[in-house]
Amino acid sequence: MKTERLEFTGHDGSLLAARLDLPVGKPAAYALFAHCFTCSKDLQASRRIAQRLASLGIAVLRFDFTGLGHSQGEFANTGFSSNMQDLLLAADFLREHYSAPQLLIGHSLGGAAVLAIAGQVAEAKAVVTIGAPADPKHLLHKFDEHLDTICADGEASVSLGGRAFTIKREFLEDISSASLEKAVKGLRKALLVMHAPLDDTVPLENAARIFQMAKHPKSFVTLDSADHLLSRQEDADYAAEVISTWAQRYIDVQLLPKYMNAPEGVIRVSEADPDSFTQDISAAGHHLIADEMVSYGGSNLGPSPYQYVAAGLGACTSMTIRMYARLKKLPLEHVQVDVTHDKIHAQDCATCEQQNGKVDQFERRITLIGELTEAQRQRLMEIADRCPVHRTLEGEINIVTRLTE
Repeated sequence: MKTERLEFTGHDGSLLAARLDLPVGKPAAYALFAHCFTCSKDLQASRRIAQRLASLGIAVLRFDFTGLGHSQGEFANTGFSSNMQDLLLAADFLREHYSAPQLLIGHSLGGAAVLAIAGQVAEAKAVVTIGAPADPKHLLHKFDEHLDTICADGEASVSLGGRAFTIKREFLEDISSASLEKAVKGLRKALLVMHAPLDDTVPLENAARIFQMAKHPKSFVTLDSADHLLSRQEDADYAAEVISTWAQRYIDVQLLPKYMNAPEGVIRVSEADPDSFTQDISAAGHHLIADEMVSYGGSNLGPSPYQYVAAGLGACTSMTIRMYARLKKLPLEHVQVDVTHDKIHAQDCATCEQQNGKVDQFERRITLIGELTEAQRQRLMEIADRCPVHRTLEGEINIVTRLTE
């Protein structure tokens, strides 16, 4: 997975800073993410959700709205309408340079914005809101104590999240005139509403109203004890997992990486990109990446095949030692196994039957930490040789290869 830094032009000509989180290989689909009010693309939740979706094969463009984060422009001159325009321009940017977004995701006011513009993104098949208000006017309560000043003087400095922002009369008028009801009722796209029952920034009834206004297909998922900003990693990760699983019902499923549906008991290795050596690996629900070093023509995005073999030997050795120490109640505090792989001349190998050419040699250097006697250390070294992977590598191996339909 990698992240590209990008820029595109916003509604007033300002350059907007963006990040495109990309999966290894060709993306299954593209998504557009809109952050919460006065937040940024780099908010912890935005970053985690985007990167988790990218790890599952969906590229995500997240950007800073005008005047926020690393984007140019004046925040004081923006509003809900300008956020909508920036989102549509972001969709245009993806459409022109990559592929139009099939998935739209919005957090808080960003969720309201993606609902408002979803009908104008023809390629979008699914929309996700996280902690979104059912009406942009919900935001007005944040400025209650400043309303008189803003109305009288045209603007006021307001503290939001510990930062000062200039809020103008035009912003309040823009928010007050915005309505989502028509957009939500006419959405004609799959909708996933995600909300935390304990959200004290945007109450849960907002999610209920959005859900009631929308037509099927629609889904609701509670975020349980999460806060509004999904500050805890497990909450952001859970949201990303749910979004990626749900979205597969509506985006082009056949494009999703093959590792996502590997049968039980099968280690599936699938090309991530035919123009590189990068491989996707699925093992018991775990996603791994194999690659080669740049000097060998790879992209160095993961360990090489031989490094995986060495890792398997090292892991098995450490587990076997620990299992024995636990059984015998030995005072072993920590195990470390360093493994190297080389090809050596057969004639330099005293224990090899092969006499010509080269043979593979794995060298293990085992570190045992703890108040162990010399006899205990020697016994653990003997146990290391009983590691099943060790025995497999030294024993006779039969590899059967079949061509599938």
